[in-house]
Amino acid sequence: MTATTIPEFCQGIQYFSDSFPEFDSYGKTPIIAENSVSISDPHDATAAYQTLLYADALRYLTLQITASKASGHPGGFASSVEAYAALVMLGHKNIMTEVGHHAPGFYSAVFLDRSLEDMGIFTVQQLRDRFREKHGLLGHLSGFIPGLLNPAGPLGQGQHFAMAGALLHRNVLFPFTLGDGGMGEPYPMSSMMHFHTAYPDVTNFLPVLVWNGYSQEHHSMVSTKTNAEMIAYWKGNGFSEVILVDAKDFDDQNQPGDYVDSTAFSINKRIEFTQAILGAMDKAAKSALGDQLTVFIIKQLKGAGVHARGAKSHNLYPGDTLDSPHIINALKERALPIAAWELVRTNLERSSGGPAAKTVVTEFDYHLPELGELPLEEYPVGGDPKVATTAMGSLVVYVGQKDPHFIVTNADGNAASGINNINQGLKIIHPTTDNTYFQQPQGQVYEPLSEDACAGLAVGLSLLGARTLWCSYESFAINGVPILQTVAQAMAELRRATPSTVCLFTAGALEQGRNGWTHQRPEIEAYFAAMMRNGNVFPVFPPDANSIQVCYDWALTTKNKSIIITASKSPLPIRTTFEQTRQGLKDGAVVLQEVPGDKTVVFAVIGDMTLIPVFEAAAFLETEGIGVRIISIINPRRLYRSHDVLSETCSEPDNDFASDETFNQLFAGDALIGVTGGSSLMLEPIMLRSNSKRDTFAWKRGETTASAGELMAFNGITSEALTKRAIELIH
Repeated sequence: MTATTIPEFCQGIQYFSDSFPEFDSYGKTPIIAENSVSISDPHDATAAYQTLLYADALRYLTLQITASKASGHPGGFASSVEAYAALVMLGHKNIMTEVGHHAPGFYSAVFLDRSLEDMGIFTVQQLRDRFREKHGLLGHLSGFIPGLLNPAGPLGQGQHFAMAGALLHRNVLFPFTLGDGGMGEPYPMSSMMHFHTAYPDVTNFLPVLVWNGYSQEHHSMVSTKTNAEMIAYWKGNGFSEVILVDAKDFDDQNQPGDYVDSTAFSINKRIEFTQAILGAMDKAAKSALGDQLTVFIIKQLKGAGVHARGAKSHNLYPGDTLDSPHIINALKERALPIAAWELVRTNLERSSGGPAAKTVVTEFDYHLPELGELPLEEYPVGGDPKVATTAMGSLVVYVGQKDPHFIVTNADGNAASGINNINQGLKIIHPTTDNTYFQQPQGQVYEPLSEDACAGLAVGLSLLGARTLWCSYESFAINGVPILQTVAQAMAELRRATPSTVCLFTAGALEQGRNGWTHQRPEIEAYFAAMMRNGNVFPVFPPDANSIQVCYDWALTTKNKSIIITASKSPLPIRTTFEQTRQGLKDGAVVLQEVPGDKTVVFAVIGDMTLIPVFEAAAFLETEGIGVRIISIINPRRLYRSHDVLSETCSEPDNDFASDETFNQLFAGDALIGVTGGSSLMLEPIMLRSNSKRDTFAWKRGETTASAGELMAFNGITSEALTKRAIELIH
């Protein structure tokens, strides 16, 4: 066969077959008619046959592109392809996943429907070449790939994206594949149950459980369940429609065990199995779109139709190359005739009205109502102490009243965080109306007792184009950070603009001292300090109730970033004007107080409560004739140097960094002391650039205390210690 007889998109396919069983009977004409978006009859044998061809095409490409790099994960997706293919043939392309290891299968799908042409991939050879390469097709799904809706890496996250899509687009089906290994993660089921209780009418997300009996390196923990037990599990968790198709029921080859490979069946049984999948998936889709909480389960052996079976099919190793006999044999077994490839390509071009890159919801900007000018209220500097979080809460209510799709998420703690005004103004979503607790079915405050569920829905909605706010205690938020990090990285790569994820973390470790060491987890600040170098992550630390309003106002104007606002829930002094915070957001920090002296000690302070011992130390140093400059660090990301941060690689780059002149105006002195109630890593940009004698005062360990001052003292952050160290440094 000469290269000239091969269609351009097939260039790079190594093996073609001369024929395929029953092709003359079922493969003459594409089953998706021209100007149609799906098959017309899911019970048509021709539809089943051509879905089967699509499934084998996916298996072939998945194995060939992974073997081309002797790396990647073909086995899990291979066991799901009939379900995936059925969805697409039924016209559904808004398909999500929690399984990052299914990436090569998803890439194969969006290659076949021509979506990858938007990134210059027109042939299978280019598909192979770009797999696992920079600016190409990464090993896990990212935010960069045309036609793919969500990033995927950590397990237990896909449902968040599907539920967010379902909430924003009520007439669109959002299936998401869930591995039976990922099913063992602690959160998927609980997050779906809370969502369903809060939004009982939003059922247009469809879990597709890939029950293949194996996890990455061993049997899955649910591999011993019977079909009846699996159905009972989902029904017991509120799913009214549980649809399971078991390949074992169609096996005519006497395969051992509960999990079998449908590609080993006779052609008639393969068609029958695929026919069952198509019909069942059509029923599941209509059920989910028809107000029934539905799950579809495909039970088939992991690795079906590729180079190995069971956990051994999960990933490839250096010896699994395109020259390896077992890979060659597997590819030849899955080889299709050229006419079959052309048929599959035509069906996929037509499905859903065109390539996923031109049709799925994430390829279009989500319409947002204009907010206008936020009603900021500026308090007089030196006036009565105010609760910063409460001041921000008033603005949050305004945003929610202007934007009906705006949602605030919190693990049942707004009142305890000084933002009960959010509950009062926007109402907690709950099926029970109770004015005492400001709850009603049509609220805008989503309050599951799970930080993963809070963060997941909030950042999922942001990724899909909506405004949200995730509120949490700093000490608990670590449990929701994994999906925030996933989305922050995806936003850095997105080919479109979307509202930044915005978080409000209250009641930091200093305020949680009286609750014991379980409530004190400032390591989350170290996490965000490290993420600042990504380029699109901005932790901000407003020192008072004026500053927090300006910080939130700024956050709402940003795109494709992750903004983390950390503030106190206690009444604290007003130290800044609005204009000072605007300057601090631009320059990274702002001067709160400057007293001249023979020598100058600079206190670079992160946070609000930590300013209290600093001002006390400054008052004593002044009596000794020592000059003091107190700096409030509001936006530490600005204080890095441009080469410290990969901002220029982000899709919506923010390349503003404090100049050397600005930095020196702020921090130059005879001694520099960085002070934070959290991780010292947040002070890194200042310590990197400063040439002064310097030191840091930071969190060391939690302890049960009666006050924030006592907890700071336990960690050595006292006015006496600061004064002593300042004098030592200048002498």
